[in-house]
Amino acid sequence: MDSAFWHDKWQANQIGFHRSCVHPFLAQHLQRLQLNRGARILLPLCGKTKDIQWLMQLGYNVVGIELSELAIIQLFTELETVPTRTHGPCWTRFDAPNILIFVANFFDLPATEIPAIDAIYDRAALVALSSAMRIRYTRRLLELGSNREQLLITFDYVQDRRQGPPFAVPKSEIQQHYESHYTLALLADDNVPGGLGSNQVLAREQAWLLLPRHSVSSVSLQ
Repeated sequence: MDSAFWHDKWQANQIGFHRSCVHPFLAQHLQRLQLNRGARILLPLCGKTKDIQWLMQLGYNVVGIELSELAIIQLFTELETVPTRTHGPCWTRFDAPNILIFVANFFDLPATEIPAIDAIYDRAALVALSSAMRIRYTRRLLELGSNREQLLITFDYVQDRRQGPPFAVPKSEIQQHYESHYTLALLADDNVPGGLGSNQVLAREQAWLLLPRHSVSSVSLQ
């Protein structure tokens, strides 16, 4: 999916991926990251997700990266917050208390611009990308996140039965991308009610906990 695809989606308000409330997997499993109040959480390809406000209300600091400026303008409108804007060569930075959002291409934003983070929450980023882009994305995320712990939400279904996004990212692919850096644990594995898309493809939504191998002795993969 190229940049124009996502810009067109936001311009046309075709944002079925946007939830009207906090994601239940985040609410149920955030504590598994064992973060202190004030910890900084990176949300790649964040859109205007309600998860941002929920995390801020719990006392966390959010750092987001999003391609669509329209999405971020809408986000701050919904937050009822007027951010400070700073323009860089390939990004625009939106600053407000407890939140920092970069409007930028995820692959172009210099790692030096991102402050030190404590964890990553990937709700709809990995599954939004084609297979080739997922390879680039996971390598880039490891660079930006310095191998920080991660809560990852994915979908698994027979990819031939529908076009993404969201794309199917099975366990084997998650292992391929992350197992050399993380210990993986499956926290949730639920049927998608009504299936995915207009053709209602049977699918499962999954939540994964990724813990850096240097910080954990053993986490079972269910």
